Amino acid sequence: MELISPAKSVGTCLLLSVIYVASLYMWNSKENRDHPSTILKRFLSVFLVMSVSPVFLYVVSSQSLLTRVTLWEAMGFRRDGILMAFVIPLCLTALLFLGPISMQVFSGMWRLYFRPTYWFSSFCNILWLRNHVVAPLSEEFTFRACMLPLLLQSFSPTAAIFLVPLFFAVAHFHHIIERLRTGMDVKTAVTMSCFQFTYTYIFGIYSAYLFTKTGHFVAPFVAHAFCNHMGFPDVMELTSHPRKHLLQFLYVLGLVSWILLLPIATAPTIYANHLYAQQL
Repeated sequence: MELISPAKSVGTCLLLSVIYVASLYMWNSKENRDHPSTILKRFLSVFLVMSVSPVFLYVVSSQSLLTRVTLWEAMGFRRDGILMAFVIPLCLTALLFLGPISMQVFSGMWRLYFRPTYWFSSFCNILWLRNHVVAPLSEEFTFRACMLPLLLQSFSPTAAIFLVPLFFAVAHFHHIIERLRTGMDVKTAVTMSCFQFTYTYIFGIYSAYLFTKTGHFVAPFVAHAFCNHMGFPDVMELTSHPRKHLLQFLYVLGLVSWILLLPIATAPTIYANHLYAQQL
């Protein structure tokens, strides 16, 4: 049963998307997006958006939701099941990247993760912080924690899971502007943005699924951060790798295992998800 009208929930999500993207361009800067000054300004922008986004959810939500749970619980911030919501989605996402992770093992790159200096230098690197902390944090907070509870009050969970990534994926089209600023031709910039739209939409479905199934913010956040760390799989490198046949098998094994384990590993009871479990 609908608690708020679809037009109201979709309109609010659209407004939040516009505010999020517009905040990135509120500064008059000639530097590119990877310049430290630009990154710091955008950090401030997204944190300001994060501070006002819950207000939209609170104002638009039905009182029947807010009488059952607090606003923060509706957004996925709660203690029950939080450890499982961190560990299982992280392991599940790592399984999806079994092929690329195996490539890192074969190359010896995995040893870096056991060096304290690697983590120290990473946390001192503003680009690393943007890609692995601030971007996943602000995007999941705005596009999942604030938007999904709205859409779940108007649509079925399946519809909401496929609808909310549209706002997330379309928001990434603003990169066209930055690509054109670097001198890239229009055709290439549009092609790259369309490709980015495709994989961000697919990831958005997965992220929304994790949020709805677990009822925890941390689940899509760790998945997002891990995916940003791994990046898009380098298929060209795979074809020329000396162990390409083994790696091809591991790529397929990881994908098939992820598909089979996804519904089992995201059972709402594991995460004490009583809020959204009734809808699934």
